[in-house]
Amino acid sequence: QLQLVESGGGLVQPGDSLRLSCAVSGISLDAYAIGWVRQAPGKEREGVSCISSIGAVTNYADSVLGRFTISRDIAKNTVYLQMNSLKPEDTAVYRCAATQLTCGAYDYDYFGQGTQVTVSS
Repeated sequence: QLQLVESGGGLVQPGDSLRLSCAVSGISLDAYAIGWVRQAPGKEREGVSCISSIGAVTNYADSVLGRFTISRDIAKNTVYLQMNSLKPEDTAVYRCAATQLTCGAYDYDYFGQGTQVTVSS
């Protein structure tokens, strides 16, 4: 059974860093693309970044370029989102998601429960 479990969220100050983890079970990372999406209160869900089954990265949001980095550890079946220079507007619930399609399709079939990231002084 496919399962995605996020961790690593929390309350941080502007300028701080966090690393989110997405532990994946039931599938292999070399067969699925894994993405990170986020949703802030009152806003639509927004794609953040994605790593394909072959390890290619797609960034969906210009606002995170140069600050967020997606990566994966095949041996641990885990995908990470390193978030640096966090801003209040990064506050959201972050969820990882899986698809057998390409990152560019932005069409995910499976989602984790999410982890809250709050950036506030």
